[in-house]
Amino acid sequence: MGRQGEDYARIRIEATTLGDLLLKAWDRVPEKPALVFPGESKTYDEVVRSVMHRARGLRAIGVRPGDHIGILLPSGIEFVETLFASSMCGAVSVLMNARYRPPELAYVTENADLTAIITNDMVSDHIDFVSRITEAFPALPAQLDPYNLSIDAAPRLKRLVLFGGGKATGFLDQAQFDAASASIGDAEIHRTRLGVRIRDTAMILYTSGTSANPKGCLLSHEAITREANNLGRNRWSFQDDERVWSPMPLFHVAAMLGMLAAIDVGGTFIGQPHFDPGMSLKQIEEEHATMLFLPFVTFHQAMMDHPDWDKADFSSVRLMNSCFAFMPDRVGEAYRTKAPHILQCGTFGMTEASGIVSTGGYDMDPEMGFKRLGFPLVGINIRIIDLETGEDLPVGGRGEVLIKGYNLFDGYYRDAEKTAEALDPDGWYHSGDIGSLDEGGHLMFHGRFKDMLKVGGENVAAAEVEAVLATHPSVKLAQVIGIPDARLAEVPAAFIESSSEGPADPAELIAYAKARLAGFKVPRHIRFVDEWPMSASKIQKFKLRVQLMQELGLED
Repeated sequence: MGRQGEDYARIRIEATTLGDLLLKAWDRVPEKPALVFPGESKTYDEVVRSVMHRARGLRAIGVRPGDHIGILLPSGIEFVETLFASSMCGAVSVLMNARYRPPELAYVTENADLTAIITNDMVSDHIDFVSRITEAFPALPAQLDPYNLSIDAAPRLKRLVLFGGGKATGFLDQAQFDAASASIGDAEIHRTRLGVRIRDTAMILYTSGTSANPKGCLLSHEAITREANNLGRNRWSFQDDERVWSPMPLFHVAAMLGMLAAIDVGGTFIGQPHFDPGMSLKQIEEEHATMLFLPFVTFHQAMMDHPDWDKADFSSVRLMNSCFAFMPDRVGEAYRTKAPHILQCGTFGMTEASGIVSTGGYDMDPEMGFKRLGFPLVGINIRIIDLETGEDLPVGGRGEVLIKGYNLFDGYYRDAEKTAEALDPDGWYHSGDIGSLDEGGHLMFHGRFKDMLKVGGENVAAAEVEAVLATHPSVKLAQVIGIPDARLAEVPAAFIESSSEGPADPAELIAYAKARLAGFKVPRHIRFVDEWPMSASKIQKFKLRVQLMQELGLED
């Protein structure tokens, strides 16, 4: 027996491609509901038929094995089907954050070497992808051939596919795509699928780091499918009747992992196009969710504060990925009171590790779900080292978390320098996170060595926000810090040294950032400085943070 009662001798390694992960579930339970979103539901058979249609269309418009395909869609069945269709073609799916502003879209498109972007014509309060893409690429309206785009800012981008009934200059519409799909047979898709290696890159997920722009994490088919299998079947003991619910966006690695783990056991995944607390409470009850994948404190708080919280029925739920150890006590206590039967699990992870490194399970002391962030999944090793000496620290010692295992990324796309900084010659990933291990091997997170913020569960690089602010004519230098926030855990704040043009209005700078960055990255406070607090060579950001927190009356 292994740690926490796990029987290592009975655990088997299972790795496949994304396409085959879906097909294996379809083989077993074709008529079972696979995906459920508000107003739409599909069985495995319906999903596979749609996936094959999309795969034929992608192949017919020129997508080839190894091509990088951007998926810019709201969370929903269409997103999942497009992901699997890309895999069937042997392409690499680049999951694009639906909240990206035009400059961010332009950066990822060029940096990821996208040859195509798949989007839709939906317009709502949350999204208008056609407008954003058109703004990102001003040359698009002049394009005469949607089958062969020529855009200097994105030289490899050749096709934009627009699902839905809409039309836009430079985009292939749904009718054109469907006609292309009809020209290809399923056999050609399967022939391509069977040539995909499990060590091939399955997807690229962009994550903020300490540089000004996000970095593209290369995740293999093996890493993501083994992670889903190991997490769902082994640690969380998913059953074939598992109904996994998560309102998190599918371009986020955590929601992606929950969806794949559900499909791996032939279960059902229940999601939302965007988080709504009332809809969440309704879905959990009406869809009889058995597992809740919800590690973000802001979502918990919104549900708890909703008028339907007290009457919502959670009796079907068996297990919950909640991360209460890193949240205000009142959040965990609210769930203790409402649903004491649910096993709560903390999790620790990151995109570079395919989502989850450590978590709890049914064999642990249930109290640990409120106090720690679990223990490493089998096949994943963790070390806590002293940052200065590199030596392993004893139980309880706080140091940098190092990770090694099958689940690690294969590097950052087009960034050998950052890859070498993150992955050492022995294969250990240096996370930059401060952690500790207790006597039972349970992990706890204590903060970040790197200059990062965690805004409502989303990673934000201070350097990225600083770089955007620095493009404003009135800004000579910007420094971004994180300060505590009751709802989001942490929010950005910016200190500005003005240029010769004089100080801008704080509201103007916030609006400037909002037009160029996703909302969670935008500073909530702007302060101006004439002189920076300096060490021998660096600005001492911690002094800026203390200064602002004292001004605002905040405490850690």
